[in-house]
Amino acid sequence: MVSATGGPGSGTGGAAGGTGGPAGPAGAVTPEGGPGGVHAALAGRAALVTGASRGIGLAVAEALTEAGAAVCVTARDPKGLADAVRRLGPRAIACPGDVADPAHLEEAVSRTLAAFGRLDVLVNNAATNAPLGPLMAADPLAWRTAFTVNVEAPLRLVQAAWRRWMREHGGAVVNICTEGTHGVGPGVGAYGTTKTALLRLTRQLAAELAPSVRVNAVSPGLIRTEMARFVWEPDEPSIAATLPLARIGEPEDVARAVRWLLSDEASWITGADLVVDGGRRVRAAYRARPAPSP
Repeated sequence: MVSATGGPGSGTGGAAGGTGGPAGPAGAVTPEGGPGGVHAALAGRAALVTGASRGIGLAVAEALTEAGAAVCVTARDPKGLADAVRRLGPRAIACPGDVADPAHLEEAVSRTLAAFGRLDVLVNNAATNAPLGPLMAADPLAWRTAFTVNVEAPLRLVQAAWRRWMREHGGAVVNICTEGTHGVGPGVGAYGTTKTALLRLTRQLAAELAPSVRVNAVSPGLIRTEMARFVWEPDEPSIAATLPLARIGEPEDVARAVRWLLSDEASWITGADLVVDGGRRVRAAYRARPAPSP
């Protein structure tokens, strides 16, 4: 039987427990999904989502719980994280901390396993866009911190999940990258460079961890988040008008793409980069369309 994460007999979606059935270690939480479809797509699985107190991370956590998963969420803001857990419901737990701290990453994995008895799904969403501005003015320490948060932390978390669960049981990983890895933009050189490195890391991990663990990326375009507020808030109507789908993105747009990549419907997909950008990369042709006839 083909497993949920792409490997034959890896235990991630087969009949003998895995991430798709009710079986699991003693004491494991086995979340119940709905009667079918998206509401049961991840039933019986446990997920860890970083940067999940707001924005894309929170939307992803909500999408996963709606699909039946139990979710451990992490973020630096304890109060925001507590609010997120209340919003997510009884299948959610919190692990406050900074992904730049290796000890926090180990703790998050340990807490997930202690609460749910398994760790089938990992979403690396936590990120920083500092330092903003031209690279010639970038502070070396801020540059190093950006790589620690955006590249090193995802690798360390995958390593921890692999050692503690996924090597034996399989799983699925999604790294949140950015549509900006496919081009350049003013003031975001550090962010774009780190996310390009994360995309390269995604593909390398997909090769090294196959067939039992699938690793993919989702690359959002401009999304209505606090992190991107400085981009969209000054002139949202004008920006939206340049996009073929005529609006900027919502966190839920990204979350649905993440949920799909983590589900069995994407079981033959690994090493991919799913761009969720409202058509930004084709907007030149969109703008060039002839005017409709009167």
